[in-house]
Amino acid sequence: MVRLRSASLTLLTAAACLALTVPSASAAPGDTTSICYSNLTPSGWVDVQWWNTWECGVTFNPNKKKIQQVSGMPIGSTLNVCSSTLPPAGWVQVNRFYNGACQYSAVPSHDPNSWTIKRVS
Repeated sequence: MVRLRSASLTLLTAAACLALTVPSASAAPGDTTSICYSNLTPSGWVDVQWWNTWECGVTFNPNKKKIQQVSGMPIGSTLNVCSSTLPPAGWVQVNRFYNGACQYSAVPSHDPNSWTIKRVS
């Protein structure tokens, strides 16, 4: 019975996570949404925050991330983002620093885990 309950909870959690994780195709530049860690950050989006929640499964690792749409932002725009994804095409890294909101590992450190990126093209 315990295994059945555990398996049911796992399936329900996964279904809820999938239902909540699809960024809108009509998102405007600068819009944010949250997705589970098991989903890749879509092209044109960047990670801006990580945390742990039961919605994305039971783990000690941060398992949910807030992502921000950067496609369509004007040239010269700058953003502070987590270094868990590479800067999108047309963006360059201009600074590295530590940000407590960007701890995406179960073994936190105070090493730089964030970037300031700038749109150049």
